[in-house]
Amino acid sequence: MSTTAGPTPATAPAGHPGQPLRIATVQTRAVAGDISANAVQAAELIREAADAGARLVLFTEKFLSGYEPELIRSDPREYAVQPGDPRLAPIADACRETGTAAVVGAAVQDGADLRISALVLGPDGGFVTRYDKQYLFKSERELYRPGTAGCTLELDGWRLGLGICYDSGFPEHARAAALDGCHAYLVGALFSKGHGHHESRTWFPARALDNTFYTVLSNHVGRTGPWDTCGGSAVWGPDGRLLAEASEDRREVVIVDLDPAVLRTTRENETLLADLALATARPTEPRTLVRLT
Repeated sequence: MSTTAGPTPATAPAGHPGQPLRIATVQTRAVAGDISANAVQAAELIREAADAGARLVLFTEKFLSGYEPELIRSDPREYAVQPGDPRLAPIADACRETGTAAVVGAAVQDGADLRISALVLGPDGGFVTRYDKQYLFKSERELYRPGTAGCTLELDGWRLGLGICYDSGFPEHARAAALDGCHAYLVGALFSKGHGHHESRTWFPARALDNTFYTVLSNHVGRTGPWDTCGGSAVWGPDGRLLAEASEDRREVVIVDLDPAVLRTTRENETLLADLALATARPTEPRTLVRLT
């Protein structure tokens, strides 16, 4: 897979995939600070998803260490992933042996900086690219640096935009993926019980319908760092309807087929992206401000 960078086009490229894409979104308890143990867990989940026919497996935000800011702060060499990190070997082996791609969340040491990243391993087990979270939550800004570019993957004719947790709360982030021709938006996250569950159930169907693409969430279960998480990893269709959902607190592998026929029909009926292109082609209109007294 090649990696290219460039300006975001003004409109989404035409065309749809030619065949369905089976993907898995997974959830399980991360072992706090133990990258080697979590890599073994990830490999097991990849093999389980591959046995069900999945071509790509999505993991949670910072799965490889757990969401453990104080541990990571205390010793980034131990608790963050390094370039060429040998602890990722079980994941690479599982991808290569099953022909499955994986998107795995990790804290990453990038020179002097720390990033919250999604590591992409291809079906051959090779490291492909890294996406760095662009929208940092307020508690993350002291420790991490934001990413500066979006990321689109291509697999079996599908274009897949990557996001990490808080990214999904900003409509502009998912819209940038849609304008880059993405057919789905894949997000590893940490949503907690209470308000976090409400946020995820608001943001993901909205991002799906806004952009008429699939949205996919992988969320933590159990406690990780200071958070008590709410599970519910899920997939929404391009019309914003929930297609599949995991439990609140159990280890689960959720398998869903992304269907090009459904994508095409939805975009024919919900012409949001096409109408956006028409609107942005018009000159900017003046805006009237009226003060009522």
